Amino acid sequence: MADVRGVAPAVAVHAVSSVTGEGLGSLEPHLLPGQTIALLGSSGVGKSTLANRLLGEDLLATAELRRDGRGRHTTTHRELVHLPGGALLLDTPGMRELQLWADESALEETFADVAELARDCRFSDCAHGQEPGCAVRAALGNGALPQIRWESYSKLQRELRALAVKQDARLRSEARKERRRFARSQRRTKW
Repeated sequence: MADVRGVAPAVAVHAVSSVTGEGLGSLEPHLLPGQTIALLGSSGVGKSTLANRLLGEDLLATAELRRDGRGRHTTTHRELVHLPGGALLLDTPGMRELQLWADESALEETFADVAELARDCRFSDCAHGQEPGCAVRAALGNGALPQIRWESYSKLQRELRALAVKQDARLRSEARKERRRFARSQRRTKW
């Protein structure tokens, strides 16, 4: 729980067990009439089992655990079900990945702590690498900014850049040119 909260401090995190029912009550404030809740995660993690527990009956197909204790892929389609309290629950098949659909403002909103530190950097265009006077690097060094939080920020920043490149023909062209320049420089260093 602490690790998850460290990565996403502004997100509500609840530990629940579909086996024992422990923690399910903490979900009630999110399961309001007119709300739609989606269960997302890898195959076999227990999304349908959790949905059945919230439903109070075994409506959705589930499978026994494998011998190694891991779940089995059972759900083959999305299904929207009404929960007893009036909320709608969307059970989904396992997903390998979710793709981002956001912009730079989402980065600043999600990582307000990093954005605030960056405002204290000596240079306004600080890349938070080797620049002198980098407040982000200083916070990483003294433990004020957890490394895992910085890694999450950096990953989201890369994903936003990739999304921008996908959406913008000029950026795609620049990215191709940059890859060619890099490939040429690598060939020159080999000889």
